[in-house]
Amino acid sequence: MVNGSSSTLKMTGASLGYNGHAIVRDADLVIRSGEIICLLGQNGAGKTTLFRTLLGLVRPIQGGITIDGRDLTRFSPRELARYISWVPQSHSTPFPYKVSEVVLFGRSVHLGMFASPGQRDRQIASECLELLGIGHLAGRSFTELSGGERQMVMIARALAQEARFMILDEPASNLDFGNQVRVVQKIRDLGMRSIGILMATHHPDHAFMMASGVAVLEGGRLVQAGSPDGALTPEMLKRIYGVEVQVFDTPPNGHVGRKVCAPVVHGHGMYGNL
Repeated sequence: MVNGSSSTLKMTGASLGYNGHAIVRDADLVIRSGEIICLLGQNGAGKTTLFRTLLGLVRPIQGGITIDGRDLTRFSPRELARYISWVPQSHSTPFPYKVSEVVLFGRSVHLGMFASPGQRDRQIASECLELLGIGHLAGRSFTELSGGERQMVMIARALAQEARFMILDEPASNLDFGNQVRVVQKIRDLGMRSIGILMATHHPDHAFMMASGVAVLEGGRLVQAGSPDGALTPEMLKRIYGVEVQVFDTPPNGHVGRKVCAPVVHGHGMYGNL
């Protein structure tokens, strides 16, 4: 499942939008194999437009997007799916497919139009489940799973595509704290398998936990801001979210740890000035 030669996805001076109207302007972004880029920004900042463009569903208005120097618009949809996989924020299906079948759908980009999955495809799907620690769910119905389990299955399906890059739209949203941590840990592990990852999140702590870099969508601009430790300052977070945030090192006993952030809540009493 990936590991091997490196690839680079590069966006240069791109304006993104619909019918000639730019929602994101002059965007620059570079994602390399093994890098995890956390994308931060308010809702409505242009995240969906960015993702739809990278997935080949919308052409950039101007500027270029390339994979290993080849323009994105020159890839067929099937070919592009072999380079970029997609994990939506949530997923439901009206049919009670088994988990093993849902993951096997990720192999469809490698099959002919009327071909059925072979033994190797089933083996890869099984290996993806085991890699994410959910092999025991293979025979379960997808519709019966918890939210955290479903999200892991969707990541396994994307992994089964054997794509060089993976885009995840807030994969830890709507999950309890424990499942958020488990999902983030597994995504970090995927970065170690030479997969380039772009992950949208509303939790800056996720970037401190695992990211190689941070990209920020703000005011119609996409800025690749550098490492989380250097980029996610109280000033930057206030610009993004409009609230005061403290950023501090942990643990506080002098040993090397990681940074965490916490909002500053003003006012008195249990509910402040709400």
